[in-house]
Amino acid sequence: MTAIKHIIFDLGGVFLNINFQLTSQAFAKLGVTDFNNMFTQHYSNPLFELLETGKITEHEFYDAFREATKVALTNQEIKDAWNALLLDFPPERIQWLEQMAKKYNLYLFSNTNQIHYDCFMQQFEQVFNGKNFNDYFIKAYYSQDLGLRKPYPNAFEAILKEQSLNPADTLFIDDTIKNVEAAASLGMQTIHLAPPLTVLDLNL
Repeated sequence: MTAIKHIIFDLGGVFLNINFQLTSQAFAKLGVTDFNNMFTQHYSNPLFELLETGKITEHEFYDAFREATKVALTNQEIKDAWNALLLDFPPERIQWLEQMAKKYNLYLFSNTNQIHYDCFMQQFEQVFNGKNFNDYFIKAYYSQDLGLRKPYPNAFEAILKEQSLNPADTLFIDDTIKNVEAAASLGMQTIHLAPPLTVLDLNL
């Protein structure tokens, strides 16, 4: 096995604790009873894919969500329920990340969207004394900026090309198996960080 030089991390379930069920429950309280048929960790309705790849704006998303659900919600109600799945950044994982930066070239690749991004970046800054989460990486890639999302191979290929990374000495870590499988298909080394494992359990 080729020695690892670079690591590309996922965000949710790796550094940021998330709970999709909380968003489902929040929408159910607002009268959106079929949210789980629209969005899960493993499936996204086309509306969410458009949001995650930056093809629609935040406000276009709110309008389309109201149209899709036929529920009269305010933008703020949708935003708050949508952000309910975002929990916390355990400090020990961020300390671990700092140690990894001394050994490897670190990158991030997250399927997210501008609404979630604004929320968790603000949260991180508040908890970690004004620090910027992106500064822990050579570059942090977010799907809404890249215009591509996992598990599509062209998303990984775009990052490998831009950073001139050799897949053989690049490790990809994600908590979603189909993302891991996509990275492996391109020749990258991979770790499926399945719960209850955390980065603290890794021997790198």
